[in-house]
Amino acid sequence: MANSNGFTVWLTGMPGSGKTSLADYVAARLKQVNRSTEVIDEPEFAEAMDLPVGTAKEERMAMGRRMGVVADLLSRNGTATLVASVSPYRALRETNRRLISRYVEVYVDCDTNVVISRDKSGKARKALSGENPHFIGITEPYEAPVGAEVTVRSHEESVEAGGLRIFQALLDFGYVTAEELKVITGTRWKPNPVKKKAAASAARARPAARTARAPAKASKPAKVAKAAKVPKRK
Repeated sequence: MANSNGFTVWLTGMPGSGKTSLADYVAARLKQVNRSTEVIDEPEFAEAMDLPVGTAKEERMAMGRRMGVVADLLSRNGTATLVASVSPYRALRETNRRLISRYVEVYVDCDTNVVISRDKSGKARKALSGENPHFIGITEPYEAPVGAEVTVRSHEESVEAGGLRIFQALLDFGYVTAEELKVITGTRWKPNPVKKKAAASAARARPAARTARAPAKASKPAKVAKAAKVPKRK
C-alpha cells in the first residue's frame, strides 16, 4: 500500500534561476519534522544514471520522464520529493503531473539578466554571442507553466520567501500540517484549501509562454528587489 505522506514538488525554470537552492531549502526544513526527504537535481541525476542531459528535445524529454518515474516511486513510498529540473516543455510537465498523484508545480521565474549574471560557466554569454545554440531561455525557448501552483520570482524574492510560499501551497493541499510548519518556522499557519483544478484554470488565464530572447543589456544585471511578502500566517 502506498504511503499517503509522500508528494513531489517539481521546480521548473531557466538554468540558473535558483531551483536547486529552493529545493535544498525546503528539503532541509522538512527534515526538521522527520519527513523522509529526497532532492532530485537534474545534473546530479544525469551523472548518477550515466546519461547526458542532452540538447535535443527528445533527449530532454527522456531525461524528464526518467526523473518523473523516480519521483513517483519515491512519493508513493512516503518520501517528500523535491525535483529541480529545467524541464522546459509543458508536455513533459503535464505527463509527470498525470503520473504523480500528489504533485505541486513550482515555476521559478528569473529575469534573464540575473540568470546571465549568475552563470559562472559562461554558457549564457556564449548563447548571446551565438556560440551556444542550446541555452534554454536565450537561444532555445522555455515554455513557461500556465498552471503552476506556485510562482517564485527569484530575482525579487529571497530563498526563504520562496520557500515559505511553497510551504503554504503544501499546507493548502494537505501535504504538510500546520503543526509541522509551526515547528519549522516558529509561527502559526492557517491552511487555505483550494481545488487543484480550479487553481490551474485560474493560472491559465495569465499570459502563457516565455519564448527565447536575448536581453537588451546583458552586462547590467537587473537590480534585485526586496523580498516579496510571504503568505499570511496566523
